[in-house]
Amino acid sequence: FSVMFLRRLSLFNFKNYGQADFEFCDKINCLVGGNGVGKTNVLDAIHYLSLCKSCINPSDTQNIRYQTEGFVVQGEYLRDNQQEVVSCGVKVHQKKTFKRNAKEYERLADHVGLFPLVMVSPLDSGLIIDGSEQRRRFMNEVISQYDHAYLYAVMQYNRVLMQRNALLKQFAETNLAEPLVLDVLDDQLASWGQAVFEARTAFCEALVPLFQTFYRYISDEQESVTLTYKSPLQQETFPQLLQRHFEKDRFLAYTSTGVHRDDLLLEMNGQPIRRSASQGQQKTFLVALKLANYEFIRRNGTVKPILLLDDVFDKFDARRVKRIMELVAAEDFGQVFITDTDEDRIRNIVGGLTCPVELKILTAGVSEG
Repeated sequence: FSVMFLRRLSLFNFKNYGQADFEFCDKINCLVGGNGVGKTNVLDAIHYLSLCKSCINPSDTQNIRYQTEGFVVQGEYLRDNQQEVVSCGVKVHQKKTFKRNAKEYERLADHVGLFPLVMVSPLDSGLIIDGSEQRRRFMNEVISQYDHAYLYAVMQYNRVLMQRNALLKQFAETNLAEPLVLDVLDDQLASWGQAVFEARTAFCEALVPLFQTFYRYISDEQESVTLTYKSPLQQETFPQLLQRHFEKDRFLAYTSTGVHRDDLLLEMNGQPIRRSASQGQQKTFLVALKLANYEFIRRNGTVKPILLLDDVFDKFDARRVKRIMELVAAEDFGQVFITDTDEDRIRNIVGGLTCPVELKILTAGVSEG
């Protein structure tokens, strides 16, 4: 593996930060402070530099500091002792700019995967309690970091899906059909959809045993946990699906079947985890799932991803916290960022570690070393 880590981070008018600079070590970095001081915002800035977007706000302009016109986030990485500088700039009413070593990207998709990252946060509960869109987004984010062909297929599929939905809406409004155009779109949708389906199938088959291993290690419990990929393409070919649903699609004026309706079933002891698991079991399930994601990306890439643990230890007993720290401090994991509100808890957690640790105390959007 290449050695890659974030050495410096600079923020300008990003969320609650006017101007801030951070230096990090290459292993475990702890950001500690009360609620609302900006711990998660630092992790979100690191998320931007890897995935070109916020993990919290879908709108870039929502991340601009109040009463300012734009933000800049810049990170200085070391990869095999070579410096790499990545920067993201957002201004009101202007296109987002994203640069690597001062060269601007024409397509943001070209950057995704170069600085792989996995984040564990309280927002992950949406994977359990929200609809299937969250779980599809989860699959897309992980697979896209090691498979650019998949990311391109998803983008092309969504483009053709929008065109097909527009045509179906036209049918509904005018009752005039263009079967030749629809046939072309159906062929394209089936081609891109099949590529997405095959990549998701392979991903889930490889992920499940990793996930189960992490869950057993962290929980030391005997529950049976699993993930099951559900797609309409498991029963029919894409052309068959589109043909069978055509009249329904014309009535609804949108495409009612395809990989944009895929889902992941999250289960414990054969029951949906949403209904059968305690809060502690659900949180362990999600942490194990994200650590499995980390291991999957690591095995399929050339660098160890950066791991962000945002407020993970709250509501975990000491034994589970110890198990998680034993994992992330091990050789298989690279640079790790941890946020917490309890300085004493963090000092106790990292006290016995032999790897490099950097502790920073945050107050109201600044670092106190």
